[in-house]
Parts: sequence; structure tokens; C-alpha cells
Amino acid sequence: MTADRRLSVCLTFDFDALSPWAFGMAGDNVAALSRGEFGAVAVPRILALLERHELPATFFIPGHTAVAYPELVRSIRDAGHEIGHHGWVHEPLSALDPARERELFQRGLDALEEAAGVRPVGYRAPNVDVSANTVEILVEFGMLYDASFSATDFEPYYLRIGDRWPSDEAYVFGATVDLVGIPFSWGLSDFQYFEFVPGVTVRQDTASAVYEIWHGEFEWAYANAPGGVFDLTMHPQAIGRGHRLAMLERLIESMKAEDGVAFERVREFAGRWRDEHPLEEWLAGRPMQARRG
Repeated sequence: MTADRRLSVCLTFDFDALSPWAFGMAGDNVAALSRGEFGAVAVPRILALLERHELPATFFIPGHTAVAYPELVRSIRDAGHEIGHHGWVHEPLSALDPARERELFQRGLDALEEAAGVRPVGYRAPNVDVSANTVEILVEFGMLYDASFSATDFEPYYLRIGDRWPSDEAYVFGATVDLVGIPFSWGLSDFQYFEFVPGVTVRQDTASAVYEIWHGEFEWAYANAPGGVFDLTMHPQAIGRGHRLAMLERLIESMKAEDGVAFERVREFAGRWRDEHPLEEWLAGRPMQARRG
């Protein structure tokens, strides 16, 4: 950690747009399907806020969204923000066989390449729903990091392949691989607080209540996780409402006021952390992560 960087803040936006609704969340309800379109309305507002504060961000984008809104994907790229992989049509991975998962991963990559000429180095699984094969597939495709796992709160760590969890036997830890895990937390995700989806989430919290939660988490991370990462997960269709964007701007201003806070794209943080913590050296100091079955 450099002397002037105490905590890295990664503002991340899952630009799902129509994809989860088209995958099945809307059913046959066309009005519900239209809710995904608001994500496209909100993206320019978010880009304007980031430009006003001269901040970089990371947008995780499904291939389905890139095909539907290529001009918005290019505007994100042209503003200097990172584009990460977020599946093809916001499909959950745990129910997929490995061949189908690889096929959809490639399809998402191809769509982002065609829309904006980018090849992501980072991934967040749709719905943070990960299969037993996902980490291995990410390594095969040369990903630098994944932002779906929750084994820590603000400290990055290396992910594993080959874990097994029989209910009637001991947990079996697999092999640690060279893939950086950026911690994800539902508590630092906006969708669960702001969006009403029958059978999925029924909360409608006030922006002020969410500010209290997020700012409290930031304060703890700033005081107790030097060199760590504060990964805030947002969705344009949720955070993009006017009063919620105003709350986000207030939060940004409070974080900017603290010495040693660096706003970064996830790829920059993950790449630097990996360089500073080579896998074998990192494992040598962490016997819990180094366990094998």
C-alpha cells in the first residue's frame, strides 16, 4: 500500500437493462419487462455524476445489454470507465452444465467486443449465482478478477477451484488459483433496498436509510481495513432515480473528504493488489486459505 492510499473505493454499476427481466423475472408481463428500459435512461445521469466528480467506475454489462444498447456501452467506454463481463442474459450459473456455461460466457464476451471493441478482464456473475465450474472457466478465459464472492468484507483474496461440500462429511477445500476475488456484499448492493420484485425482493427503503448503512460500512473499512477495497454495487435502474442519485452524490462527497481514499476501476485495484501479493507469498501467510482437503 502506498503511503497516500488508505482505502480504495470501487463504484460499480451492473448495467443489466432488460436482460434479467427478459430471462424470466418479468414472466409474460410486458409492463414489468419495461422496467429494464429505465436502466438505459439512468446511465447518462450516472455518467454525468461521475464526470462532475472526475471519478472512474466499473460497469458490469451482460452481452444482451450490449446488443440492445451498443451506443450506451460505447459512451461508458469513451468516458474512460471499465467494462466488465456480466454474463449473456443475466443467467444464473449454478444450474448450467460446464459446456453451456462456457458457451454463454463466450457469447457475452463476443457481444462486448462487437459493441465496444473491449475484452474485459473482470467478471461479476449475474445474481452472484456461481457454479462449481465458474472459477475454473474464468481462469481458462484469462480473467484477472471476479467480484462475486463474499468470504471477506474489504480484503481481496485468491479464489479456489475444486471445493466440495457434502452435507454429511467435512468441507473439502480445493486448490487456490491465480484469480483475485473482490469481495461482494448484499449489504452494499442497492437492488435489495430499492426495487420491488414479487418473490425476489420486497423492500422499499428510503435513500437516507441506505446512506446510513453504506456510510457506516465505509467508516469501518476506512478505520480498520488499510489497503482494502470498498466495493459498492449499484444498478442503474435502481440507483438512477433522482433522490437516490442525490444520496449517492452525498456519499461520494463524504468519502472524497477523507485523506487517503482512492477511487479506482476494479481492474486497477485488482492488478495492483495481485502484483503486491503474489499467490504463493500470500498463501504462505494465510494458513486458513492454504488448507487442502
